[in-house]
Amino acid sequence: MALLNLRKDLLSFVLVGIILALAIIPSKVMCQQCNCAPGLCCSKYGYCGTGQQYCGEGCQAGPCTATTNGVVVANIVTPEFFGGIKNQAAPTCPGKSFYTRDAFLNALSSFPQFGKTGSADDSKREIAAFFAHVTHETGSMCAIEENNRQNNYCENDPQYPCAPGKFYYGRGPIQLTGNRNYGAAGKALGFDGLHSPETVAKDPVLSFKTALWFWMNNVHSVLNQGFGATIRRINGARECDGKEPAKVQARIRYYTDYCRKFGVDPGQNLNC
Repeated sequence: MALLNLRKDLLSFVLVGIILALAIIPSKVMCQQCNCAPGLCCSKYGYCGTGQQYCGEGCQAGPCTATTNGVVVANIVTPEFFGGIKNQAAPTCPGKSFYTRDAFLNALSSFPQFGKTGSADDSKREIAAFFAHVTHETGSMCAIEENNRQNNYCENDPQYPCAPGKFYYGRGPIQLTGNRNYGAAGKALGFDGLHSPETVAKDPVLSFKTALWFWMNNVHSVLNQGFGATIRRINGARECDGKEPAKVQARIRYYTDYCRKFGVDPGQNLNC
């Protein structure tokens, strides 16, 4: 009987421990991904919530409160730099009048950590990397939508199910693609990405917001691994590991060119 009572006491102790552990887990914790709802921060560990543990040091997206380095992104992305990218595209390109520096800076206000973490050189490398991918993805800000619009890029996802008749091909500066990305971006940015994916190709500020949202949620955290890691996060499945070396090299050329213009070393690990 004494042994039975001891087992009961141990079981009760374990149950109390589990209850207490659950009680102290922050209620805002979601899944370990950064598709946070509006108003929530994505922590450095990839959880959504509020408070210093989410919005403080290492915060990746959302209303972050972490200390920034004081770099003014607009002073780096000058009219000359932005215009220099667009000037490489043909005058007939649809993106000529769609992509503007003002739209980028307007969208940037929703992402206070972009280009403002680490050292001043780290900021310049991040900005160079972002615009290198934008340049490559859009053909120097020519394309608003990808050329191949036959594939609807619909995958089975109960959280973000495809809407009938809608196509989730690439749109915007980093070519947001797939129902999962459209659904998650819509949730985070306050638009109906599943039922109105075409909005990304109609609203230039929202278009830049989707690019910055994708960047901060998927790319920003690997910047310290080198430019090659950013390629892998954006299109690694199709380009890295020798699949599309010419495209990888094109991205690297843009990046190193922009780093040169910013007066900063591009760092190591450029290839993926």
